[in-house]
Amino acid sequence: MNNREYALPSDKKRKRLIRIHAKTSPYYGKPPEDRSIRELLANGMINLDKPQGPTSHQVVAWLKNILEIERAGHGGTLDPNATGVLPVALGSATRAIKVLLSAGKEYIGIMRLHKKRKKQEIIRACSCFVGDIYQLPPVRSAVKRVRRKRHVYYFDILQIKDTEVLFRVGCEAGTYIRTLCVDIGRKLGCGAHLSGLRRTRVGGLKEENAVVLQDLKDAYIFWKEEGDEEDLRRMVLPMERLLDHLPKIVVRDSAVDAICHGANLAIPGVVELDTDIKKNDLIAILTLKGEGVALANAAMTTDEILQKDNGICATIDRVLMNRGTYPSIWKKP
Repeated sequence: MNNREYALPSDKKRKRLIRIHAKTSPYYGKPPEDRSIRELLANGMINLDKPQGPTSHQVVAWLKNILEIERAGHGGTLDPNATGVLPVALGSATRAIKVLLSAGKEYIGIMRLHKKRKKQEIIRACSCFVGDIYQLPPVRSAVKRVRRKRHVYYFDILQIKDTEVLFRVGCEAGTYIRTLCVDIGRKLGCGAHLSGLRRTRVGGLKEENAVVLQDLKDAYIFWKEEGDEEDLRRMVLPMERLLDHLPKIVVRDSAVDAICHGANLAIPGVVELDTDIKKNDLIAILTLKGEGVALANAAMTTDEILQKDNGICATIDRVLMNRGTYPSIWKKP
């Protein structure tokens, strides 16, 4: 079951289409990669490698203390004993953290069976839990204990040794891996529990690029005391990295401030857009410089936006950019 390509929703490939050619003014805004360290600390994100032991909340508290910032939030709780990818949004980037709910997550875990079972039995049982599944959250959880539907994209067995099963699972946000192991054990008729767990991906954020708290602290002190920002810049990423998996629409400079004031996006403001946008998709609206302007719900498909000249093509869900970043050249009613 392990000879396959691992695919989460964030792995979907899209092409960027040009609706009309337009230029951006160098006097407003700034490409995300050109932001200063202080700007990144106020509106950036960190792909953190959570250690075993503390809660996700405690880890974020330590991070805030290290970076001397007041506001930060994580994108998906990990149990205290679990390790791995914990995306953390800094400052105003917390406005965008909810988008990770649609990105999909990947874990590597160890499931311990309470009795030995044949390899083929284990493979068959695990395959039954790929696709839509129903779960009852554990007793010790922060949500109401009602049955919930979740989607498992893949469940691959990497190794079996006696009663221990090493597996890789890709799933929808909110899937309880501990409960998944218990359900598989019930399916096998022998019982099972999760004995170890590491999150290896959240969308396009992967463990090989995750940073540990100790390295983050060293990089921050080195920047603050020596002025060397190379290491810290590698660790503190632009907020737009949170939007990587979303379909995108790029807008004219003249449309940006109107959107920042809550105006919905009309077709004349669209410069570029991704393929395969469907109605009601959550999308990201960007400037021509690549800055995140807002999250929005698509009101039209890609084809409709390309074919029509007028109409609202996206309704604003949440504004990400501060007002006044681009000039106000639109008329208020």
